[in-house]
Amino acid sequence: MSATIDYGSLMHRAMRGLIREVLMDVQENGLPGNHHFFVTFDTRQSDVNIAGWLRERYPTEMTVVMQHEFENLLVDETGFRVTMSFGDQPEELVIPFDAIRTFVDPSVEFGLRFETPDEDDDEEPTALVADEDDVAEIVETPTGEAEVVSLDSFRK
Repeated sequence: MSATIDYGSLMHRAMRGLIREVLMDVQENGLPGNHHFFVTFDTRQSDVNIAGWLRERYPTEMTVVMQHEFENLLVDETGFRVTMSFGDQPEELVIPFDAIRTFVDPSVEFGLRFETPDEDDDEEPTALVADEDDVAEIVETPTGEAEVVSLDSFRK
């Protein structure tokens, strides 16, 4: 038995359970109203399954937007798979819940952020509050990684 309670791990498990429930509901009933998701995940995780050209383009992290053009969403205990269109090319993505770094639904200003193992291990998971301006655009960095950038950073 451990000498301490690992609240961080317990919180991560609970928050990933919340994401699972939300995605299971979307799988069964579709996206309600204006809901949509920005999901950032670690492409280096061994159970992540994406096309080679996507892994090449996003070697460490990728953000996808689940809003209009996704299909075949299948959710299980460990993660989800979904078919998304990239330049009119459908690709199946397999994303384990453990690979998710952020999950944001800007339509209701809700978000979750998970610390990565190389970040401070003592930090607990963080709930984010985001609106449309906070996650306004996904841009590609020079290294080929996707990054969510707030348009406010460019406003004077």
